[in-house]
Amino acid sequence: MSEHDDRPEDRPEDRPEDRTEGRTEDRTEDRTEERGEPVGAFRRVPRTGVIFVMTEAARHGYAPDDPAWCNLGQGQPEAGPLDGAPARVTAITIAESDAEYAPVPGIPELRQAVADHYNSMYRRDQPSQYTMENVCISSGGRAALTRAAAALGEINLGHFLPDYTAYEELLGIFRLFTAIPILLDPFRGYDFSPRQLEMEITGRGLSAILMSNPCNPTGKVVAGDEMQAWVNLARRLDCTLLLDEFYSHYIWNDTLLDSVPMVSAASHVRDVDEDPVLIFDGLTKNWRYPGWRVAWTVGPRHLIQALASAGSFLDGGGSRPLQRAAVPLLSDEHALAETRALRRVFRRKRDLMLRRLTRMGVHIDREPDGTFYVWGDVRDLPAPVNTGATFFRKALEHKVICVPGEFFDVNPGRRRAADRGRYRNHVRFSFGPHEGVIQRGLDQLEAMLESL
Repeated sequence: MSEHDDRPEDRPEDRPEDRTEGRTEDRTEDRTEERGEPVGAFRRVPRTGVIFVMTEAARHGYAPDDPAWCNLGQGQPEAGPLDGAPARVTAITIAESDAEYAPVPGIPELRQAVADHYNSMYRRDQPSQYTMENVCISSGGRAALTRAAAALGEINLGHFLPDYTAYEELLGIFRLFTAIPILLDPFRGYDFSPRQLEMEITGRGLSAILMSNPCNPTGKVVAGDEMQAWVNLARRLDCTLLLDEFYSHYIWNDTLLDSVPMVSAASHVRDVDEDPVLIFDGLTKNWRYPGWRVAWTVGPRHLIQALASAGSFLDGGGSRPLQRAAVPLLSDEHALAETRALRRVFRRKRDLMLRRLTRMGVHIDREPDGTFYVWGDVRDLPAPVNTGATFFRKALEHKVICVPGEFFDVNPGRRRAADRGRYRNHVRFSFGPHEGVIQRGLDQLEAMLESL
């Protein structure tokens, strides 16, 4: 992108300003709104929250290799070695046949490895078992979700607020289905009971529900008896659950765990080919290989066939060499060792961030049960950093990156009325980076507050 391209600084509506007495704050949500005329034959395509944040950081001098900067906004985990984890893959062998296209649903070896992983981890002794026909491989989580969205019919699809920022454009671009928001209450710790779920499904005529579980950004996890009730409802009411489980190994509430240190709705599916449950996961977060772009969808075989058909015209399938290299990473030994190591390391970083942010005066609606994020409310901090937008702007001056909460008010197609304050005071902080980066970032935020 050249210096003359249409960057955020070229559009005044994309610049949230500091809130001052007598001035209305320019909302961060304006950063993605489509404004003005299309660019030739093309519409203005909005940026996801993290892309906007990183673009703004670059304007302030951020460079990934600059040790003065601390990226507490990143959506990826540290990808280097961890104490007790398996050795990292640093090279792969490419067979002669790997120069060819991979099948759109993925190579059979990886599809079977994923099925075996879910059967071994979550479905031991259950009569209904996943096979490779229940698995579709894609080049990253967004590709998997896009295939699913493209395959949906003319239905009502429920989605929760707050949730993953990339859902906004995903749910807005496909016009067959109607996206219906379901607001979660921060004063109840973002809990949502099975009874409330049933009322939403029946009252709004929902045929599908999309959610991240654990939730990005709040860290809320639906698991155990609660997830069993959700799956039972989905089966009884014929409402498909689209479950983004990319953080399912980052679990901090030990009471949610049974025999393995991760959670999945796969434990609660009765019949793998009948229960309307689609699970999305991949190497990105839980195996800490975000650059590989290897993801999968697990579910009933007739739905997997629909996703493969969508993939044939959307993306054409993923990388054959990386799919082959992923097969051994799905072994029980490797997956369990990696998960136990990341839980030790990331739990320490989580507790550090919670302790320091609380000491600074950031209110935590709910300590995260999962993910590597802390969802903080900054309204009690001194002006001008008592909103997510102004906190973000001021933090950039101190070389710290975070994500304003308004990005998680998922509003597909900008169909709902402008934000009236929802998540305006929230910020998402990531403890994905190395612990040293987190320490320095928190020090710099503390210095920022002291300077006020």
